[in-house]
Amino acid sequence: MMENQEKKKIVLSAIQPTGTPTLGNYLGALKNWKNMANDYNCLYAVADLHSITVRPEPADLRRRTLEMYALLLAIGLDPEKSIVFIQSMVPEHAQLAWILDCYTQFGEASRMTQFKDKSEKHPDNVNVGLFAYPVLMAADILLYQTDFVPIGADQKQHLEITRDIAERFNGLYGNTFKIPEPFIGKAGARVMSLQDPSKKMSKSDTNVKGFISMLDDDNVIMKKIKSAVTDSEARVYFGDGKDGVNNLMGIYSCCTGKSFEEIEQEFDGRGYGDFKTAVGEAVIEELRPVKEEYARLINDKAYLMQCAASGAEKASCFASRTLKKAMKKVGFIQLDK
Repeated sequence: MMENQEKKKIVLSAIQPTGTPTLGNYLGALKNWKNMANDYNCLYAVADLHSITVRPEPADLRRRTLEMYALLLAIGLDPEKSIVFIQSMVPEHAQLAWILDCYTQFGEASRMTQFKDKSEKHPDNVNVGLFAYPVLMAADILLYQTDFVPIGADQKQHLEITRDIAERFNGLYGNTFKIPEPFIGKAGARVMSLQDPSKKMSKSDTNVKGFISMLDDDNVIMKKIKSAVTDSEARVYFGDGKDGVNNLMGIYSCCTGKSFEEIEQEFDGRGYGDFKTAVGEAVIEELRPVKEEYARLINDKAYLMQCAASGAEKASCFASRTLKKAMKKVGFIQLDK
């Protein structure tokens, strides 16, 4: 499938199945994934191998993985046009990760800020998987000779170590892996918490009013938007010290395509009540088709499993070429198949 489009650059995007993504995840990244498929050869993965560093309940992990896979299809990713797969169904990820573990320095891995943060949060379970997590991420990327990886600021370090590992391996054995670049596409909205607009919207927020889940009920969405923090000025415009209003304007702009100037004109002389209602309605409309398609897909497990099997087969076919190349370079004996 990828060969006949060889001229297009390859983009890999992955998301962990750790609960339903937020409106922030959607407007900031997922919404753009669908459009990327028009210009690039895209691979989209549910990164379930990365999820077991915190030892989830097996039944929960299975359910969440399938839900996340359904959600990726629901946002409009076409499994005929792109490779949409579940990471653990492609064994090459774990195989290449072990090889790359042996080409990653302990000092490099221990400098990863995410490892430090997570070790402090879960001191009772600082496992080797958590430590080697960036190397598995490097394997995810390098397996597909990926040109570009869409990443947030918190993943920048992981892409840097991926590049370092690839350059070290290539330096020792000749050109094996493509050196990936960060994907600088159309900037998605940076959506902040509705209750504390100095913080990014996050599904792990202890205050559930701070975030909107992509599958939230329409009434819940409207309620959360209406209770969003603003200020006492009661004027809709973008400015310093108006973090709450600025955030709502960003969300409204992303859902309607209106510029900040147009939004300011639309709500000139109108209070925050009208503005919040309009933002709530825009968000509900934005998420409606995704929620409807998700509801249809999640009830068709046979179709989801068929798509997942097909995606895994395509991904494996692609990944095995890189893995064989790497195995040959380091000196493993290979069977002729």
